[in-house]
Amino acid sequence: MGSYGFSPIENKGQLLEAIKYTHFKCFKLCKKTLGKYLPVAGNIGIFCHYDDEYRFLTKLREQLTEESDSWQQKYYRLYEPVTIPAQGDVPETVYTYLYIRKPDRHNEVGDVDFVLNNKDYQELKNTLLKGTEIKGIKIFDRPGLDLIKLFDPDIDALSFIGTKNMAENVKARINQIN
Repeated sequence: MGSYGFSPIENKGQLLEAIKYTHFKCFKLCKKTLGKYLPVAGNIGIFCHYDDEYRFLTKLREQLTEESDSWQQKYYRLYEPVTIPAQGDVPETVYTYLYIRKPDRHNEVGDVDFVLNNKDYQELKNTLLKGTEIKGIKIFDRPGLDLIKLFDPDIDALSFIGTKNMAENVKARINQIN
């Protein structure tokens, strides 16, 4: 491995280890910033740091996912969901969508999206919009996405909070097409 936690990932076993690692780091991040665990949206992202790694993981992702069932041509539905068993107080979690991010200079291993009910999400977002600073939490400023970002310099993973899980996102996309 290079100077990044899991990169370069060179086989399916290493990918699964990176998924498991990202899962537990993101749950740790969620508990550290919010004081509790939230349910996952159902997707997990693995971040590449090298071009060869990205090419390899894209080919591997094509073997593991349904190419025609994607959200934003980014998150692809896994043929076989990845289940991470419960460990300590972290609940068992099932991931149904996989995202492989193009190489960049950031050192995070990956990310997980969490879901918060609309009322609590709006309260948190409004608190942030009013200028209240909450350590490790900020509005994710990207057009077309309504998310809150969780981060910590001591945790090499990111998390995002939204109000929809992946099944709801995919259903909304299908309804827009029809």
